[in-house]
Amino acid sequence: MSITRITLSFLGISPVLWRSDWLWGLPLIVLTVVIHVVGLVSIKRIAVRIFSHMIARKYPTTAFVAITGGTALLATCLHGMEAGIWALAYRRVGALPDGKTAMLYSLDAITSYGHVNSFLEAHWQLMGALEALNGWLLFGLTAAFLFAIVEKIWPRSL
Repeated sequence: MSITRITLSFLGISPVLWRSDWLWGLPLIVLTVVIHVVGLVSIKRIAVRIFSHMIARKYPTTAFVAITGGTALLATCLHGMEAGIWALAYRRVGALPDGKTAMLYSLDAITSYGHVNSFLEAHWQLMGALEALNGWLLFGLTAAFLFAIVEKIWPRSL
């Protein structure tokens, strides 16, 4: 018996019950990270193009504020779309009763907010924890991206 199985059995957890959480959760993490990276690359291309156009017209402060705000808005939309993907998965596996509850739970889990009174079915609870882990990865990528955008346009604009 492996150390993992011994530890889980000691804690009263059957590893078989969580197999489906991993089978759903890990591909969802990879999918949302890939979508996020593709989205951030697209946002960067748009931001640089708009900034170059605005800077040519001699509006550096306006350009900086517009690009930073627009980038944050688009990144937020990306996060919402990725939470929606998780919500669809929760509905697909029957872990939550309806779309509204699934989306609210997903936004709660992906942000690690932790105040929603909705709960996953017992055998899907690890999937919620995996979504929280996914949120950390996505928000880390977004924070690094926003820093890079600000760093790229700051010297020219102010």
